[in-house]
Amino acid sequence: MKVRWRPLSAIAIATALLLSVTGIVTGFAAQTKPTAAPRPTAAQGKLKPAPVAPPSSNTPIDTAARYAMVVEVETQTVLLDKHAEERMAPASMSKIMTAYVIFGMLKTGRITLGDELPVSEKAWKLGGSKMFVGIGSRIKIDDLLKGMLIQSGNDACLVLAEGLAGSEQAFVDLMNEKAHDMGLKDSHFANVTGLPDPNEWMTASDLVTLAERTIKDFPEYYHYFSEKDFNFNNVDQGNRNPLLYKDIGADGLKTGHTDESGYSLTASVVRGDRRVIVVISGLASMKDRASESERLVEWAFREFNNYKLFSAGEKVDDAEVWLGEEPKVGMTVAGDLTVTLPRRSRRDMKVKVSYDKPVPAPIKQGDEVGKIVVTAPDMPPIERPLFAATNVVPISTIGRMATLAGYLIWGNRH
Repeated sequence: MKVRWRPLSAIAIATALLLSVTGIVTGFAAQTKPTAAPRPTAAQGKLKPAPVAPPSSNTPIDTAARYAMVVEVETQTVLLDKHAEERMAPASMSKIMTAYVIFGMLKTGRITLGDELPVSEKAWKLGGSKMFVGIGSRIKIDDLLKGMLIQSGNDACLVLAEGLAGSEQAFVDLMNEKAHDMGLKDSHFANVTGLPDPNEWMTASDLVTLAERTIKDFPEYYHYFSEKDFNFNNVDQGNRNPLLYKDIGADGLKTGHTDESGYSLTASVVRGDRRVIVVISGLASMKDRASESERLVEWAFREFNNYKLFSAGEKVDDAEVWLGEEPKVGMTVAGDLTVTLPRRSRRDMKVKVSYDKPVPAPIKQGDEVGKIVVTAPDMPPIERPLFAATNVVPISTIGRMATLAGYLIWGNRH
């Protein structure tokens, strides 16, 4: 006599067996799908992505600069890294931080551009590049910012520091506090000017971060970095940033030079919807600084491009669900997914979705359920998290037992 299993009777028998053993459903589920650790939410996915590693040596470029970093801002892709995490003397590039602190005071209404500050004898005597302030005079903050950022005036820096914080040291303390708050990993300020001091250092990487934050946090004041000339006390001086005088999209930020540091520049260049920041330091002359910065800018825009793969909230794929009322859940990206790739590698780009299948219910909208991996020649893999597009509630206890029974008998998870 042939014995034939009927689906309903098989489920009934399996269910009876399951009910006869205390905790078997829980135990089986635990063995089938280990309990997952708490999953991050989509809100966490909106954080600034970790910097993407620089391209391989198959995208060759070198620089005469002792320290250099080139970054694609939107995707945080590092295109060039030459000793970018090593300490260096920032020279006048540290004035970007001096300006950042002042911009913060302006934005909160603590001070206004029309406020006037007194010039001390110490500020009047200060050496190096100068705005040529008059001892005992009072100067508007607007003019002092122009003197500091266009003319690179050390005297303007000191007038601002003394007038706004009471002393240079008190202002320096504000700079170091702000550096810590914004996550500058290896920067320390000893003065407001960038004049040589063994206790003053930054890294090229930190200068990129500072430049990005300045552009993002203070768009209403960022224009000071792009102004080409300023006349004060009948003295005309031009901005020392050589890229501002070329039609390449430069809109800031700051040069620097001391005998110790050599010639340096932190620059931002915008073309279309792309922004690239270049930091170079340790060059031998103003001419080298101008030619090398332009060469790196042109290389970054010529050899690389940004490619948008998915928009925020767009479904990338479906993930299988285990013991849920829905068999699948959509996976989305929290923000626009754009990648920076060498142009020649675009045609060989591959996009893959990875997740531990099936994803156990319950699932909350915004739970991280997988990741998307983008690969292309000459670039390390780029990974971004994927999040559940909807909630998926677990099926009832009876439904769970039926599903488990089906898996026991037929190996079917649905």
